[in-house]
Amino acid sequence: MMETDRCGAGGGGGTALSHGIRPFDRAGEFVHNESERKEGRFPMFEQAFKRLDNHLNNDDGISTELEYVEQSSWLLFLKYLDDLEIERQKEAELGEKYRPILEEKFRWSAWAMPKKADGSPAYDKIKTGESLIDFVNKELFPYLAGFKGADGVKTDTIEHKIGEIFSQLENKIESGNCLRECLEDIDELAFASQSDLHELSSLYEVRINRMGNAGRNGGEFYTPRPLIRAMLKVVKPEIGETICDPATGSAGFLCESYDYLYKEGISGTEFETLQKRTLYGQEKKVLPYVIGMMNMILHGVETPNLARVNTLSEKLTDIQDDDKYDIILANPPFKAGGEGREIQQNFDIRSSEPAYLFLQFFIRSLKPGGRAGIVIKNTFLSNNDVAATSLRELLLKSCNLHTILECPRGVFQAGVETVVLFFEKGSPTEDIWYYTLDPGRTLGKTRPLTDKDMAEFVSLQPERKESEKSWIVSIDDVDTETCSLTPRNPNKPQEAPLRAPSEIVREISAIDKESAEILNSVRGLL
Repeated sequence: MMETDRCGAGGGGGTALSHGIRPFDRAGEFVHNESERKEGRFPMFEQAFKRLDNHLNNDDGISTELEYVEQSSWLLFLKYLDDLEIERQKEAELGEKYRPILEEKFRWSAWAMPKKADGSPAYDKIKTGESLIDFVNKELFPYLAGFKGADGVKTDTIEHKIGEIFSQLENKIESGNCLRECLEDIDELAFASQSDLHELSSLYEVRINRMGNAGRNGGEFYTPRPLIRAMLKVVKPEIGETICDPATGSAGFLCESYDYLYKEGISGTEFETLQKRTLYGQEKKVLPYVIGMMNMILHGVETPNLARVNTLSEKLTDIQDDDKYDIILANPPFKAGGEGREIQQNFDIRSSEPAYLFLQFFIRSLKPGGRAGIVIKNTFLSNNDVAATSLRELLLKSCNLHTILECPRGVFQAGVETVVLFFEKGSPTEDIWYYTLDPGRTLGKTRPLTDKDMAEFVSLQPERKESEKSWIVSIDDVDTETCSLTPRNPNKPQEAPLRAPSEIVREISAIDKESAEILNSVRGLL
């Protein structure tokens, strides 16, 4: 039996498709509107996501957390696209004629959940079972993939992004009945108001976080949001500057940058700049590309500037001034041995470690005076191989590496110990402020990093104050041959030195002798 209840558009103050939204409060936590909570709208959205998970879990074609997110993402994207088309048609009624992006038969409202004029389901037009799967696999996906490379379709349009997504993606849902149930649940999710997008972006972030906890493959797509928010407070981007993440993943850096920059009272010109000419990303793999695209859309970016390319395939010498950015924020892949000789030839310092190649790309892609915050494995600071040593030398001489944040194991679920490098391009490093993050507890899946954990770092960093956890190292004290940047905290309270075993034995013997003398004295009294 089909569910016929639908969520209303809700929320005031214009539509989220044509106005910016700010999904989180300053602490980074989602806050429900009390009136909407009483109406029960947001629990309804949450229940729809839970039912969607249950349906996918029961399908033979879906087996991992990553696939749950992947398959729900393309469904969400098409529902969003239909709501966007409807919104643009309404706006066009007041002005020039609107030409829909998709042909009528491929609109969500035509194939996924066709309805009668009164809004009730048109059961005679609803596809189910094998006919639904055949339509999706043999007609819908080929049609959508055809936008890629189509005549007149520019790379910065939503049409191109549709083609990019569906030319690489495939429907993995095998059961037509399961897909039908998924369509019904997603049809309840509206994209027409700010409050709707607030909730949906919050729920989607939870799913991405869960995917990040799913294992070795999921972790590479997710950077803890409290860490990103702290990085933004150090880098301090402004509207009018360009921000790029060349290793986009789930687009956490770009989404948080949008939330950081979007403020109440933003002007129309500033909003257009933020939407169209501020946030840029590049991603090699199709799954994180789709997830990142959907994540940015749910955060309020109507047509994200995400390109599905291998960043490392571009030669450093081909990067021109017009290709450079004011700010780069990134968490390049941790794994080693991922790039072959053909890719390595694009770089001055060759290495099979992707992060080392990315770091060269970041430095080259910054404008003079540009700023960066980069997450990298802590071994970069001390590895003595030629590539690591040369790269540290390049960084210190071409950029002001002013801050290194040392993160403990557990910040990332992959178990990798990392550091965050903050630098500005154009002048050599004079001294480095180190900070060792110590939340006072073991971090992990059930005890993740929080904004509170980052508060001391954020408060001390602007003036680079010294403390038990922070200190400054002059460039004169850095070894000129190795350029080692290994953290050695001189302000850490000294622990009592371990005593030699022979000394401990002598003390025990002395105590035993004293105890025996006391016991003999007591016996004498008796």
